[in-house]
Amino acid sequence: MFEDLERYKSLDFYARQTVEGFIAGLHRSPFHGFSVEFAEHRQYSQGESTRNIDWKLYGRTDKLFVKRYEEETNLRCQLVIDHSSSMLLPTEGQGNLKQPNKLTFACYAAAVLSELLVRQRDAFGLSLLSDGIDLQTDCRSSRAFQQYILQLLEAELKPVAGNKGRNADKSEALRGTQITEALHLTAERLHRRSMVVIFTDALVKPSDRDPLMDALRHLRHCKHEVLLFHTLHHAQEVEFEFANRPTEFIDLESGRHLKVMPSEVTERYREIMRQQTADLKRHAIQYRIDYQPIDVGLGMEQVLLPYLLKRSRHQ
Repeated sequence: MFEDLERYKSLDFYARQTVEGFIAGLHRSPFHGFSVEFAEHRQYSQGESTRNIDWKLYGRTDKLFVKRYEEETNLRCQLVIDHSSSMLLPTEGQGNLKQPNKLTFACYAAAVLSELLVRQRDAFGLSLLSDGIDLQTDCRSSRAFQQYILQLLEAELKPVAGNKGRNADKSEALRGTQITEALHLTAERLHRRSMVVIFTDALVKPSDRDPLMDALRHLRHCKHEVLLFHTLHHAQEVEFEFANRPTEFIDLESGRHLKVMPSEVTERYREIMRQQTADLKRHAIQYRIDYQPIDVGLGMEQVLLPYLLKRSRHQ
């Protein structure tokens, strides 16, 4: 399923702000040789900084060695996917990479990022959120661990491929969107100064909007770099483009059915969605969160690849 990963392997995924650790000069370290707990010596490589050379050891051995510290570790990146039932929209696009639904897009995007990270020997983990933390792995950087992550993502897509919208298996549990508390727990559990990449449609009840903003602010307060992929199907969820005939809508999280004439609610619906999106973007800018709106209707190539190229150019 992830055979398309090959086309992304030439990209480098850089951290845009200071994060804990560095690898091969790709990431900036906030410690700059600060004397935290000593770990080991390694041989000095010509051209690198002489700041951490152990001159006493040089005097005894006539060889240059550099002191390494525990804090000189690779980037830690947590890939966080909202896999609540609302992420299954649009149901007719499930399992289709060229026109994916929101969950399919998020799983493939996470797989691409895992490939970029493992190539840089950066540690990464996976979190799946809905009404709580349904899954959260540790961060590791091995190929074997990446295969494990891909298996988890594959498992997420299996029920999607078989879902037929209104004819879906009624026994399948509906997952709500209450990721606020889960984000608070994630902020506390992760290694400090991690990168947190979040895929969510941010479709929460009005009463949960401010708490969601507080949870995002909590991530930044814990010194994590946050990349927020606001994942929506623009035509259906933002512009409400439906044929003007009596239409039955189904809440994918509650199962509630509602029959309406689209033309009677379109203007009000669009205004509410634009306001919600503007508020989320405004708070993201305020908290220094990298906000990236995603229209899954455009497909993976037209959204993710240009964004990764932009990040590479801005380093």
